[in-house]
Amino acid sequence: MATAIEHGVRPWGADRLAPYPTATHRPHTSVALDPDTQLGIFADRVGTVVEMGKHGTAKGTETSTITNSDSAPDQGHDQDSEQD
Repeated sequence: MATAIEHGVRPWGADRLAPYPTATHRPHTSVALDPDTQLGIFADRVGTVVEMGKHGTAKGTETSTITNSDSAPDQGHDQDSEQD
């Protein structure tokens, strides 16, 4: 069986492609792991620690409910998230 490429047809996903954005220079050259905090430590070319900015953390919860009081399955769920 011949494929679309063999027939000269362009794959549908190819129209969705776009060029990669321009590369950005980052101020660090190495990353190490702090054994106490388990966080990355970023250092520049001469070994000076570079601050890479702050970011928050997020936590999500989901509860599922299933009821079947009338012999017809009924399912629902709630979602909630918390970010700092």
